[in-house]
Amino acid sequence: MKRYLIFAALGPVLGGFFLLVATTVMSGYWNQPSWSEVTKLFVVFLKTLQYSYLFGILPLLMIAAVDDIVFHVKRIVPVIRMLIVGLIAFFAAEFLYGGRGSDAGALQYFLYGLVGFVPGVVCSWLAHEAIDFDQPAVAAQKS
Repeated sequence: MKRYLIFAALGPVLGGFFLLVATTVMSGYWNQPSWSEVTKLFVVFLKTLQYSYLFGILPLLMIAAVDDIVFHVKRIVPVIRMLIVGLIAFFAAEFLYGGRGSDAGALQYFLYGLVGFVPGVVCSWLAHEAIDFDQPAVAAQKS
């Protein structure tokens, strides 16, 4: 249950921020960034945070389910699990957001893929740190 809470609480924040950065870069707004443009970016991010949760919580809960499924395969080490979850989130985000706008190319593919990759990997890592631990073996007592 903690895994889903981590993905639901942190994922939309990271995904919304990277989506805002990706759309800002793709629109050509960041040709010569200044401090005023950076502050505008954070103001817009804070104003649109509610929509990031509204539209981002369900896809990130699906990625959390993938993380939970891969967690139960005991032969997969945590780093590989994080990469698997990140790659699935990368392709899912690229599929969802990649068709936006008239631009096409490697930059658009990469930026919109990062919208899913970064929250997926970070949340999977935090879930590993918070949940995954080896329980010591306890010998059965004879009565």
